[in-house]
Amino acid sequence: MPTSAARVLVVGGAVLDTKLTTRDAPVLGTSNPGTATSGVGGVGRNIAENLARLGTPTALVAAVGDDPAATSVLERTRAAGVDCSGIVTSAHPTGTYTAVLDPWGDLLVAVSDMRATDAIGVADLPPVADLLADIGLVVADGNLAASVLRWMLDAAADAGLPVVLDPVSVAKAAVVASVLDGRHPVHLVTPNVAELEVLVGARGLDASDDGVARGASMLHDRGVGTVWVRRGARGSVLSVRGPGERHARVHVVRAPAVEVVDVTGAGDASTAGYVHALLGGRDGLDAARYGQVCAALTCASAETVRTDLTGDLVTDRLTPADPHVQELAP
Repeated sequence: MPTSAARVLVVGGAVLDTKLTTRDAPVLGTSNPGTATSGVGGVGRNIAENLARLGTPTALVAAVGDDPAATSVLERTRAAGVDCSGIVTSAHPTGTYTAVLDPWGDLLVAVSDMRATDAIGVADLPPVADLLADIGLVVADGNLAASVLRWMLDAAADAGLPVVLDPVSVAKAAVVASVLDGRHPVHLVTPNVAELEVLVGARGLDASDDGVARGASMLHDRGVGTVWVRRGARGSVLSVRGPGERHARVHVVRAPAVEVVDVTGAGDASTAGYVHALLGGRDGLDAARYGQVCAALTCASAETVRTDLTGDLVTDRLTPADPHVQELAP
């Protein structure tokens, strides 16, 4: 693994977020009293901002429109310390993500308009030499077209760089599944259980620890070294299989206790935390524990990306030896 001095390249979505929270238990088919807030989001952009706030040098490649929304997105992202020199200006408007949450902060439904990101082609990206200069790891999200994801995997493999893929959603996981063909190794894929079902083509996947481990094994067979399956309040399952190994090392990592305010952005924070910790010298399991603390801190905040997020804040929440890590037999 590269050292912490290496920059991370994140390629993915950047949008304006609107979060609608119902005051009471939601009733479908009618108007619900509630509150609305807006901010800056996008899976790739959120990961990049979290990384920068944790102290990892980070560059972002994403598409925005030629509109006032782009100004808001870029001002917030640059202010966090992210290098935005690779931003692409699209003919489409800056993307939007609208989420409806219940009073307990859990997501009910979300709608995203990602036309600007959907339209990114390989020709829109900077040359490989410029894109991967001084880069130690690449993160790509499933908002990108399959052709762009394949190009990124090819470029990263040629440069000897590890790649992290975030499936983003059930709808986008099908695109990620199409590029996981085993031609190039992928360091990490980060689905939830529903996204894992799509990635491995197994509808009704058993969501137990062993069932998730079996699903992860299918991705190992397609060249994915580490599969980290998020399960919300139940924590996560981390499955690691090294080159030439027959069996994966599977760990069940319990989620830290937290009073949930808003779950939006928790997965993005966990991915950023994992990458930051990994580049800082932690092994995969410790990096996953670090990422889960980042997710818990995000759930405890109304912000999609906490403006007060720092490495010290995360470290203060970590325990030296986590009694809530369980290793499954192969």
